[in-house]
Amino acid sequence: MALSKYTKEFRRNLNIALPIMAGQIAHLLVALADNIMVGKLGAAQLAAVSLGNTLIFIALSIGIGFSFAITPLVAAADGEKDHGAITDILKNGTLMCAINGIILIIALILAEPILYFMDQPEEVVVLAIPYMRIVAFSLFPLMLFQAIKQFSDGLSLTRNAMIATLIANIINVGLNYLLIYGTFGFPRLEVDGAAYGTLISRVIMVILLYVILRRNPLTSRYFITTGKYSKKYFKSLLNIGFPTALQMFFEVSLFTSAIFLSGVLGTEEQAANQIALNLSALTFMVGVGLSVTATIRVGNNLAIEKRPDLIRIARSIFIMAIILDVGFALLFYIGRSVLPQFYIDDPLVIEMASGLLLIAAFFQISDGLQVVILGALRGLQDVWIPSLICFLSYSLVGFPISYYTSMHTSAGLNGIWLGLLAGLTLSALLMWLRFRHLVFGDD
Repeated sequence: MALSKYTKEFRRNLNIALPIMAGQIAHLLVALADNIMVGKLGAAQLAAVSLGNTLIFIALSIGIGFSFAITPLVAAADGEKDHGAITDILKNGTLMCAINGIILIIALILAEPILYFMDQPEEVVVLAIPYMRIVAFSLFPLMLFQAIKQFSDGLSLTRNAMIATLIANIINVGLNYLLIYGTFGFPRLEVDGAAYGTLISRVIMVILLYVILRRNPLTSRYFITTGKYSKKYFKSLLNIGFPTALQMFFEVSLFTSAIFLSGVLGTEEQAANQIALNLSALTFMVGVGLSVTATIRVGNNLAIEKRPDLIRIARSIFIMAIILDVGFALLFYIGRSVLPQFYIDDPLVIEMASGLLLIAAFFQISDGLQVVILGALRGLQDVWIPSLICFLSYSLVGFPISYYTSMHTSAGLNGIWLGLLAGLTLSALLMWLRFRHLVFGDD
């Protein structure tokens, strides 16, 4: 088949994906700015933020997983031009996310004692608990933001959330400067100041996105029209959201375990692991953008008569992912000794990080493909089998390999990333087989 039938879809794919990528990368850069600002206060303060964010990130991933259910349902309704259904999905999805936000706040507050059992210095835990408590309350406005963001994404209007996110992130950095250090007459709150910056910016972020969508002629109708709460739609949201949250939990748990295992090996190993994870996270955001694009465009073409379009579009996104991920793999391979030098001057840490980036170069394609195919499966509203694939790949294969090879063989730190490579590769293979079984057939 002519490659041009797929490449002609690239422009449309990029128009949807690029704003999502930009928003995701902006979040990572703000997190980096947070660490730099707090790091100037001292090692204990930086460790406290890192420790608190460990549990917050897990909770956040679960909440975002639930919100992802909104996008495929909106995309499917948009493909059928069913505006009434879109309004109802928005209303029920917002309710679901609001409930999740409250549950996550309560769960994080109840989880505070766990920090004392993580073998961390007491001074770090004492600083981490109030930080985590303040940021926990930011999950409620963030879940409301996710509800209307995923609604907007489902309509292929991904720039709206990007604009709100970029503005809020700029405000976040400014608030951090004022509240962490107490400049221009503001109180010096140090670690708590970073938490309040996050809370305030997330409230602003959801307000901004609501105003943008409320004034947009393409979306205003869904906010003016009163939708109805529906057991049917709420159940559909939960049926997609719960297994999607499990998918994210299994993957996040694997990468979180890499942080803890590297900490057991030593300080230098933990630093090298963090550098490699940060660089891999930047390239992963590209995969996330294409994954959401796959969810939207596959969801738009669920009708049987649109099946040829669905197959062509899905393949075009998979081809894009492979092309970009091969590029990232080459970047990591060629720059494996140079890239860590942007983070640290320690020769030992640079050498360790270089070894990890060599492994990361190999799993760029696996990681990119698994998240993109997972997004396509979500567009098909197929979520339970992919959840089992994530559990098998990450919890039953990836983590055991990471643990055994790092703790009981000479591989050490590299062993952790061999487990990541194995888990991501198995996930990509099984996700592809699942998608092919559902859609491609003998085509």
